[in-house]
Amino acid sequence: MTTLAGRTIAALRSEHDALADLVPTLSPDRLTGPSGASEWTIADVLSHLGSGAEITLAGFRAAVGEAAEPGPDFNQGVWDRWNATSPQDQATGAIASDEALVAALESVPEERHEDLRVRTFLPDPVPYATFAALRLSEVAPHTWDVRAGLDPAATLAAGSAEIIAEHLAGGIGFLLGFIGKPKEAPEPAVVEIAGSPYRLVIDDSVRLTTESVPATAVFSGPLEAALRLIYGRLSPRHTAPGIEVTGNITLDELRAVFPGF
Repeated sequence: MTTLAGRTIAALRSEHDALADLVPTLSPDRLTGPSGASEWTIADVLSHLGSGAEITLAGFRAAVGEAAEPGPDFNQGVWDRWNATSPQDQATGAIASDEALVAALESVPEERHEDLRVRTFLPDPVPYATFAALRLSEVAPHTWDVRAGLDPAATLAAGSAEIIAEHLAGGIGFLLGFIGKPKEAPEPAVVEIAGSPYRLVIDDSVRLTTESVPATAVFSGPLEAALRLIYGRLSPRHTAPGIEVTGNITLDELRAVFPGF
């Protein structure tokens, strides 16, 4: 698929397949052990991904006319059910739930990618590419949470990082308004992400752009690490040697701007 929606869904498929290969190898102790998310076990992360896939699929099915709009209590009922299951069932259920969602997204013909609109938590329905990007923006960091619980040197999948950056500089840029805390920066900054077309602009707000804004600082490291920084997943423990920031803002100050979720 060559559309933005198609490339985003391909990244979702890749994330799913990697997780589907990994999860069956995890012992009960691993599932109940820590993940890259400080307050969640690996099973907690998988439960979050599985319940999110179920909720997302329900909204998608309503958008394409396959089902009625979920009721106001639907989401809470899904969360309660997933929270009440065992860690093992959360793990296996997450893979099945995510497979159902990814397969449904793949089933949309490419000729519908540009005109399809899907309702989300936003006031108006969003383009199909944006809908898929919102899911990828959830899946990629949380899949990293699972892998980081097993290996502190884990990275975001390079393909996912490239797609997410493209969307954050476009249709889902509004997420940075929720993620970023610009008041934590000591002064306005424009951080060039070395080796990429992107700059992170921090002033009264936060945005990712490909505009040629004069840089005041440079983030030296792969794009996936810059994305992990934005998603609050570049703690010192998870920062590889050679990743650094030079200029009018430090890496620790950027970590304060992006505390994570």
